[in-house]
Amino acid sequence: MAKIQAIRGMNDILPDQTPVWRYLESTVEQVLGQYAYSEIRLPIVEKTELFKRSIGEVTDIVEKEMYTFNDRNDESLTLRPEGTAGCVRAGEENGLLFNQVQRLWYRGPMFRYEKPQKGRYRQFHQIGVETFGMASADIDAEVILMSAQLWKRLGLLDHVTLQINSLGSNEARAVYRESLVSYLNEHFDQLDDDSKRRIKSNPLRVLDSKDPETQEILKKAPSLEDYLDTDSKQHFEQLCSYLKAAGVSFEINPRLVRGLDYYCKTVFEWVTDSLGAQGTVCAGGRYDGLVKQLGGRPTPAVGFAMGVERLVLLLETVGVSKSVRKDKNIFVAPVDKAYKEHAFKLADLLRNSSESFHVESHFSGLKNINSKAKASGAAFSILVDAESVNLWKHGAIPDREKYAFSVLRNKLAELSSSYHVEKLAGAGLYGKYRIDLENLSLL
Repeated sequence: MAKIQAIRGMNDILPDQTPVWRYLESTVEQVLGQYAYSEIRLPIVEKTELFKRSIGEVTDIVEKEMYTFNDRNDESLTLRPEGTAGCVRAGEENGLLFNQVQRLWYRGPMFRYEKPQKGRYRQFHQIGVETFGMASADIDAEVILMSAQLWKRLGLLDHVTLQINSLGSNEARAVYRESLVSYLNEHFDQLDDDSKRRIKSNPLRVLDSKDPETQEILKKAPSLEDYLDTDSKQHFEQLCSYLKAAGVSFEINPRLVRGLDYYCKTVFEWVTDSLGAQGTVCAGGRYDGLVKQLGGRPTPAVGFAMGVERLVLLLETVGVSKSVRKDKNIFVAPVDKAYKEHAFKLADLLRNSSESFHVESHFSGLKNINSKAKASGAAFSILVDAESVNLWKHGAIPDREKYAFSVLRNKLAELSSSYHVEKLAGAGLYGKYRIDLENLSLL
């Protein structure tokens, strides 16, 4: 019988990969908590109409990329292709939005049927931030500064660049759209195929074309900046002022647009060239009209989303992932089966002694146990024999494990009636501890 394989573009995240994912997720959770953002957990399946009304029916996502199906009641449902629409739906349905201020975040898988490539898959994961009820530029600056602090905490700030732009109001953008379409139609035959198609469905996305010939044509295209309304200009100037005051470097990219119809005023992207071709790792902006578009009362809103797979790839590419704590830092085993119970008790006691201890125990196949301890990947190991508890170091202790090693030494010394340090520096046997494991109580 043939083995069943994973669906193309929907990947397993294996045990040797998850430590980097957890490092990213825990850092995000810590930073967002410090800015007083609250987590909201959302369904991965929504009514198809939600995405048609929010994203726009004549978009690549709705027309080509959504996983849509009818359930047993013949209702059209869709695996979420993005998180903002579902967050707005949940906020409106549960009375969280009107005349209130909300700072929310969420995480989880999204789904789009597109050609899988490195860092972009059919099931992909996003962490999203959405704020509601604040119309001034200070909240735009806050979410951008918060993302900058996240890159700093992750060790990525030197590998990303902030690009910002203003799309203006919906009314101003509609006037600009007419002017842009008129110009593009004059050069229609010289445009790439994607841009020709987008003239009718979403002409502002032509500005984002990577085709060299199209880029040349766009050099003389009408500029969105010339069509901005006064309020949007002032809003953007205030945003730039906040970012400069906070020391956040940025580039104004007049061709930066977002692929979804609901954006207005501020849009921004964090981009990197460390992954080869310039890639976006985080993007967002203001969407003041979306809540009303989905049936609620007008509510100002701004947010962003970051792709977890692409950020993990960036962490690995620039070498940050090498310093991430692995699943274990202490390996505990008896040198002989006669001491299994002693090693069993000691391992469990250590697990519950400190959050810095990540203990793997080993009780079978004890032949060449020293070699197995070294090969375990733990920074240090404890081997239990008839005389003592023996603490070994496997090479220089990584900076991330120095605190755990200090706590471990103190804990073993506390438990022992006597101990002897064999070797302070380098790899090898560090110390021998006499501990009464026979009468050691775990509870």
